[in-house]
Order: sequence, then C-alpha cells, then structure tokens
Amino acid sequence: MIIDVHSHAWKFPDHFNDDFRLQAARRAKAGVELDLTVEYEAYRNTAPAETRTIVFGGKARLSGLWVDDRYVADYVNAHPETLIGYMSLDPTQAGWQDEMREGYEVLGLKGIKLLSMYAGFRPDDRLLDPLWEFATQNKLPVLLHTGTTFVAQAPLDCTLPIHIDRVAIRFPEVRIVMAHLSHPYEGESVVVIRKHPHVYADISALHYRPFQLYHSLMLVQEYGVWDKLLFGSDYPFTTVNASIEGLRNLNLMLEGTALPRLDTEQIESLLFRNALPLLGLED
Repeated sequence: MIIDVHSHAWKFPDHFNDDFRLQAARRAKAGVELDLTVEYEAYRNTAPAETRTIVFGGKARLSGLWVDDRYVADYVNAHPETLIGYMSLDPTQAGWQDEMREGYEVLGLKGIKLLSMYAGFRPDDRLLDPLWEFATQNKLPVLLHTGTTFVAQAPLDCTLPIHIDRVAIRFPEVRIVMAHLSHPYEGESVVVIRKHPHVYADISALHYRPFQLYHSLMLVQEYGVWDKLLFGSDYPFTTVNASIEGLRNLNLMLEGTALPRLDTEQIESLLFRNALPLLGLED
C-alpha cells in the first residue's frame, strides 16, 4: 500500500488571490496554462488502487492562499476510506488558536499543516508554543512546507529546516514532517531528521528535478537516514504514479558513468513505507 503524506484539497482559483495566481502563472511551464484544479477522481486515476492519502488546504494571508478547514473536512468526509485530513493554520492571523481547536475538536482533522514561509513566521518562534503544546497533548502530526518558493513576498529565512531542530528539542514527542526534503537545503534537512527520532522529511514534488533529487538521496544514503523519508506526491503539482516512476528511474541517468548508485531496495522501501503508525495515525 502507498501512503501519500502530501496532497492538497482546494478549489482553484477561488482559494487564491490574484497576486498568487499571477506569480504562479509566470513560473508555470512554457506554453502550459496554470491549472491547480484538485479532483478526487483525477487523483485516484493517477495513483495505485491501494493508496491512502493525507490532504490539506493551506492558510497564508501574506501570500494570498486561504482554504477554510471546513472545505478540507468536507472533501475528506466524502471519501473517508482513503483520505485523512489535516487542518491548516496561519499564526500571524487573529483567531488561529480557535481555528486549531475547532479543526481538531469539531471537524475531526488529524494533523496540522503549516506554511511558515508563505505566511511569514518562523516555526520556532515562542509565540507558537501553544501550537506545539496542543500538538503534543493531542498527538497531532505537523507537516511544514520547507524549501524554496516562487512567491516574492515569502521570506526564505522562515523555511530553513534548522528551525525545526529547535522545535524538536523543546517538543520531542511531536511527529514532524518537513516537506520536499527542504530543497535546496537538503543538507540541513538530512542532519535534522537524523538527529530527532520523530522528525521526518517527505520527497514530494522533487522527481522532476532528477539530478538534484539524485544528489539529495545520495546525501540521505551516505548519512544512513533512508528510514526517515516518507513518500508524498504534492498533487495537483504532480501525481503519485509520476512520482513513483521518477524515483525508480533515477539510476538510469547514471548509465555510462562511475557515479554511485542509489540503493534500489531502499527506494522501494520508501515507496511502500507505512507512514501512518510513524505519525501516530493508526486506524
């Protein structure tokens, strides 16, 4: 069974402001119209049959993205056999602690998604201690965007994986996932996941930069932390099947070279790793 720990639920373009859409369109593939539509059947048609999926929306007023948690809850409740929903929080906005309690106690969402760079806050800021305390008390996993972005106003210093080191020192029981292996800060990501037992990274939306992903996974291999990687797609930016194919094809581009190969058994273990018990999400 595939566990996709990183997939989105939103209504495009309604949940994005004009500025976000304009910036995203400028960086879309040449000749391809930007379309971030999320459709459950389209997702299922591009994933193996036995795929379970963690989905979330996103809240980042600074960058122009806002998906109400009720939208995510409704999306998940329509397909509860395959979907697990997370709430999203923007701690720069008033009322975020009320939204956190409602997301868990009323909507039944099972984890938290943070867009610290897009919203303009650092996850290790002491003002977020109530969030980490709530996650600890209620055993809620937290997934954060880490790594690069195209949004001009989103501060890169808010996304560095080294900030999670400080969070994990203070709140060691929270299951934390750093999205996208924090590219292009993969080195920081690797040393943080190696250091903390409950901190992981996902490999979502990396396969379409294959040489960079090869180098990133070679770092993972040399540090011996394959077991700390989780599979994710980042749908609708890419699909589960495309991500699987991309990972399995990485060694093919090395033919005719003396470059070291990635361990194919470890790649297969990553693809089929059951992330649910690791994140405290057992049925």
